[in-house]
Amino acid sequence: MTDAAVPVTQSAVEEFTERYLRSIGSQIEIQGNKWEVKIPEDAETGLPTGNLSLICDTVEESDGNSTQLHPESSFFQEVLKDAASRAPLGSVTINASNTDIIVPDWLYESEISVSNIEFSPYYDRRALAVLFQVGIETVSEYQREFLRGIVVDTRSKEILPKLDRTFLNLTNPSNPTITSHEIETEPEQIEQLVDSCRDPLVEDIQTEVDDIHREASRAADAELEEYRQLQQQHEKELAERLSRLQSQIEELNATINESDQRKRVESLKERRECKSEFEEIESELTKLRQRREQGYPQKQREIRDRHALEVVVTPITVTEIKYERGDIEFELVGADASKTITVAYGSGVGVTDEIYCELCTNTLSAERPLGSLQGGLRCVDCV
Repeated sequence: MTDAAVPVTQSAVEEFTERYLRSIGSQIEIQGNKWEVKIPEDAETGLPTGNLSLICDTVEESDGNSTQLHPESSFFQEVLKDAASRAPLGSVTINASNTDIIVPDWLYESEISVSNIEFSPYYDRRALAVLFQVGIETVSEYQREFLRGIVVDTRSKEILPKLDRTFLNLTNPSNPTITSHEIETEPEQIEQLVDSCRDPLVEDIQTEVDDIHREASRAADAELEEYRQLQQQHEKELAERLSRLQSQIEELNATINESDQRKRVESLKERRECKSEFEEIESELTKLRQRREQGYPQKQREIRDRHALEVVVTPITVTEIKYERGDIEFELVGADASKTITVAYGSGVGVTDEIYCELCTNTLSAERPLGSLQGGLRCVDCV
């Protein structure tokens, strides 16, 4: 999993929904996880006006009088679409004054201590934060719908997951208002960048897609097995009918040989009808057996097509983020040495350089953190 896209949490959903509903003049009475909402008749919104009961959770069974509010609920999708229709584009500025320094994982997980940190911003960069609505569905039935956010640098097209989290934290209603600015990215470039986000987004949700695909495959297998059993039962019934007809024809043969003229004529007519029916059933049974031996290919295609997945990724909102790039100095203190290192850094993005162990040349990470400063930067495996 690339961790490129950031899921929308339950708390973020509740905070955004409350803020938006109040912004359009709604009255909200909150009692635990239940909200009593009154949207005024004259509100400028596409949401249904009047009284509404919301349950802020995922419940297996609704009482029919309440509407669920969670990241995948249809009501939240409607709230988001309504808000997006009013302001689909936005802009914010993120800098050292409104964000905490992001310590890299390879240092955070290390036993090496940090005595001082100094960030020197040199220039501004722009990125786009795109909120996507993701629908994973089959031809036969709706499966799942949820939201994912992703941030891409406008110049390098690099995906910036940490900046996405920073952006979501800063836009939390409980945080102070952040600075906005005029959007500088051209509409054509915005469209290109949004399109470039689709593949990494789909790659990031591949686990969810695979899970639903397995469910759909199991449903298809179960449907095919049910069809196979029905066909085999039909084969058995036809074979029994053939056996009865064969016996009936043999009895008619004996009657024809032993009866008088009038009875013989009646028996000949009845035998022709039996033989005609016998041939039709025999032909049908032969086809059924052939399809069984082939694995019912046509039915398999029909069932697989009906359970095939379609992933629909729709951009809902786009926010331009102006953030700082520069160098950051970490003054490090270890048991055996001290050292100051300077690496590339972005506000809200974190360290943008990969740092390597100077002995084994492996990349430092949360799983392979910095272990020693003696003789250069060494990972824990080389101490």
